[in-house]
Amino acid sequence: MSGGHEGEPGTLERAVEATLFAAEEPLTVDALAAHLGGIAPGEVRDALTALESHYLRRGVHLVERGGRWHFETASDLAHLLRREKEQVRRLSRAATEVLAIIAYHEPVSRAEIESIRGVQTSAGTLDVLLEAGWIRLAGRREVPGRPVIYATTPTFLDHFGLTSRRDLPGIDELRAAGLLDPVDDALENAMRFDPDDEGEEGDSA
Repeated sequence: MSGGHEGEPGTLERAVEATLFAAEEPLTVDALAAHLGGIAPGEVRDALTALESHYLRRGVHLVERGGRWHFETASDLAHLLRREKEQVRRLSRAATEVLAIIAYHEPVSRAEIESIRGVQTSAGTLDVLLEAGWIRLAGRREVPGRPVIYATTPTFLDHFGLTSRRDLPGIDELRAAGLLDPVDDALENAMRFDPDDEGEEGDSA
């Protein structure tokens, strides 16, 4: 990897930088390596780490969300770039509850979501979250009927400023930040999350 002047990105860093700026969506290390002609993923990760440090004090930062890398405006400057725009529609109470359950218990099936909520979940509620890009179809549960299971997406992590599900806040933090409408205290139990369980596919009770 060719180096530049001290403090400046080298050749590979510049290639990674240009690729990320031109990309329409965040990219994984493997995707970057393939795009750059089969560069070793380790070298790409080193370049990303160097760029992350390089941009640390600049107006845009290089960040990783859910294993995908992209540039975003520095949080302390975001207010300078806000434009008058249509206010994002707040999620309905049902959609808020379903999103919380999926985030804290993924992967989960519709039946498991309904078991936790204690009420039926309409297909429309799931469609809203799918269209927002916050949840995805994550396969099927290997039980009779093989129901579809749902999980959150990198878009969900990015929207809420999370690096991974390990960064999920507690329900009180979400309320204080104004990210969620008030929900029943009963939902608090549904949102209990053990970071050690991340990646496991145990059934939700």
